[in-house]
Amino acid sequence: MAGVGVVGLGLLGSAVAGRLRAAGREVIGYDVVAERNRALEAIGGRAAASVAAVAEAADPICVVLPSLSAVEDVVHALAATARGRTVVQMSTISPALTERLARECAQRGVDFLDCPISGTSGMVARGDGIIFVGGEHAVYERWRPLFETILPRAVHVGAAGQAMVLKLVANLLVALHSAAAAEALAMVERAGLDAAQALELLEASAATSRMLQVRGPLIVKRDFPAQMKLDLFMKDLHLIQDAARALETPVPLTDVAERLYAAAQTAGHGGEDLAVVVTAFARR
Repeated sequence: MAGVGVVGLGLLGSAVAGRLRAAGREVIGYDVVAERNRALEAIGGRAAASVAAVAEAADPICVVLPSLSAVEDVVHALAATARGRTVVQMSTISPALTERLARECAQRGVDFLDCPISGTSGMVARGDGIIFVGGEHAVYERWRPLFETILPRAVHVGAAGQAMVLKLVANLLVALHSAAAAEALAMVERAGLDAAQALELLEASAATSRMLQVRGPLIVKRDFPAQMKLDLFMKDLHLIQDAARALETPVPLTDVAERLYAAAQTAGHGGEDLAVVVTAFARR
């Protein structure tokens, strides 16, 4: 059984690698940040010296990177060196780039799956979340048992690019629900209510949401360790807006939320979890 490659060992990539290791799979990983490679070795994985070294030793190769340019560079490199293998692209990028990378891989004899994950890094580490899969159904079926060691649900939704659209829609809801949780809890605090008690009651009410459960405690404590860094999420928000324009779909709530998140980012909170959007309400 070949090892599984993971290129990109940040918050989400390390969670994916950890799930694979917990399932007993060999993991060959690479990241430009040396300490992340050491962290992989600490859980029994093998750090490679380069992307090319991962491609030589692993199949499939999961790509979990923070920017579109990084994803594009790495998939270009894999398309040139991983003939006969499968690239599993898990980063949040644009549907258009996803389609282009899928075509390039196909032309080079490399299978490509569009596999964004819906779930924070903390959720994924606990086995909570879902993998949306786009690409050839036969390739999906080949790797479905592996995906299900990462998260229990890995669902094929269509062609490459369509899974990415669904991921952007999921992140649209994450943005709105997180901002709504921040707005609601800011109002609770302004009214002089016990915020922790109010959160507990709201979670048991008809108003609950996954983001209220995940980010509500961070908002109440005003402690924002990053499960999804605001800087990275701003990229996702802009991808959502771009995709909506391409589809001629109005997203007025998302546009308002983007301005609130941008205000928190401008105030210097880009390295914190996106729950820090509550500071935008506090200033207002």
